[in-house]
Amino acid sequence: MTDVATPLGDEGFGSVDEHSKGLSQHAKGRMNSVLMAVLPVFAAVACGGILLALLGRDPVSFYSNVVDHGLLGSLGRQESLIRMAPLLLIAAGLMVAFPAGIWNLGTDGQFVVAGVVVAALGPELAPNVNGLVLFTVLFVVGFAVGAAWAVIPAVMKAWFGMNEIITTLMTIFLGVSFSSLLVKEFFDDPSTTVPQTKVLAVEDRLPRMFGSRVHIGLVVGLVAVLIVHYMMTRTAFGLRLRIVGMNPAAAEHAGMNMRSLTLSIFLLSSGFAGLAAAVEIAGVDGMVRAEWQAAFGFAVVPLVFLARFHGPSVVLFVAAFSSFSIGGESASRKADLPNYFVLVMVALMLIFLAISEFLQARSKNVVKDE
Repeated sequence: MTDVATPLGDEGFGSVDEHSKGLSQHAKGRMNSVLMAVLPVFAAVACGGILLALLGRDPVSFYSNVVDHGLLGSLGRQESLIRMAPLLLIAAGLMVAFPAGIWNLGTDGQFVVAGVVVAALGPELAPNVNGLVLFTVLFVVGFAVGAAWAVIPAVMKAWFGMNEIITTLMTIFLGVSFSSLLVKEFFDDPSTTVPQTKVLAVEDRLPRMFGSRVHIGLVVGLVAVLIVHYMMTRTAFGLRLRIVGMNPAAAEHAGMNMRSLTLSIFLLSSGFAGLAAAVEIAGVDGMVRAEWQAAFGFAVVPLVFLARFHGPSVVLFVAAFSSFSIGGESASRKADLPNYFVLVMVALMLIFLAISEFLQARSKNVVKDE
């Protein structure tokens, strides 16, 4: 008589055990990634509270005002969503550059120069073209100008091996000065006493959504982040970029054209910064004044790293930061603190992020040694 049920052999049990072990390790890795992303935020908030107490302010009251005027307030929520639009586009560019090993830290310069050109072009085009054509042209011009502003650092990196951290940081100061020169000498509105470009009329700006002040630039930012996430994780081009970031020598040995890839990375990353400026000008400001500097770029850097370059996570971190920055500005005024206190929190996040990365790398080295 033949047995209906036959027990699994040792090989079967082994494969099940290995599969279970693999799932367990994957879950553990995901949990570690979440902890390494969240802990620096909590540490920064705690240290910020200590700093507030040392300055004679009530930390509980300060953070309560942040939440009330950022996340919970109707106006605060709308302002937070508006703030997200340029931050998401800058983040999309950094999601291309950082995993590829390119430290494009000059996004603020690319943003400012593109913003001035878009602000000067918008009022001239608006009376002659419809909204769709206007926004398309402004977006394309913003992307192109942002990309063009990074050509010199890209060439210096790709052909001469110069450190892009230094060159891109230098282009920020050059960009701010150059944009001010453009406003004062070429794009100045003669009808105003303050040096600024002409103002894009409110009715000519990006359409609002659902009867709120939130413009469609938010959708542009969300789509850009998700497209970049797909490109970096699901396409051959994204794979090449990640290989370049992990092991440039191996990428070059495999026959990849390092110069063209480096140039492509710079142009994409910087182009998104220029597109962010176009969205901000066409959606919110409508003009640019001399000495204008939004300083969005450095704020986005820790968010992208905290999210581990993962698109949906980037959206969540940008949303949280936008809400915190909007609420923090109001809370800072109530606490008689400068608005730059929010940037102090960003700096603290960067410090604790660096510490967490160091501890994580050290723990991996310890495991390997064992």
